[in-house]
Amino acid sequence: MGRVALTAAAAELLVRLTRRHGPLMFHQSGGCCDGSAPMCYPVGEFRLGAADVHLGDLRVDGLEQPVGVWMSRAQFAYWRHTHLTIDVVEGRGSGFSVEAPEGVRFVVRSRLLDEEEPAALEP
Repeated sequence: MGRVALTAAAAELLVRLTRRHGPLMFHQSGGCCDGSAPMCYPVGEFRLGAADVHLGDLRVDGLEQPVGVWMSRAQFAYWRHTHLTIDVVEGRGSGFSVEAPEGVRFVVRSRLLDEEEPAALEP
């Protein structure tokens, strides 16, 4: 079990988007102008730094490379007790996430970790 997962619909969209844009990654936005949404970017087009936490790599059937997921360290301090599932819904989101022109947007669904899960997860 990891800290982050995908729904089947989100995985299917990632396969289509990867064909168009190349390898992808997510950064969980912390709010402000793009709300609090998982933003999807081509690898290398979003600058990661020491203030970002790697939540995990999503393996998707049909993709050669896993899709990495990050969030800011400050935001992770609030979310560290949750498991995140990236899903997709109809409606255009804001921001520069690659799915925006498709008329859909990625969303994150969360649940609290059970008592045993935190010990098995990093960071």
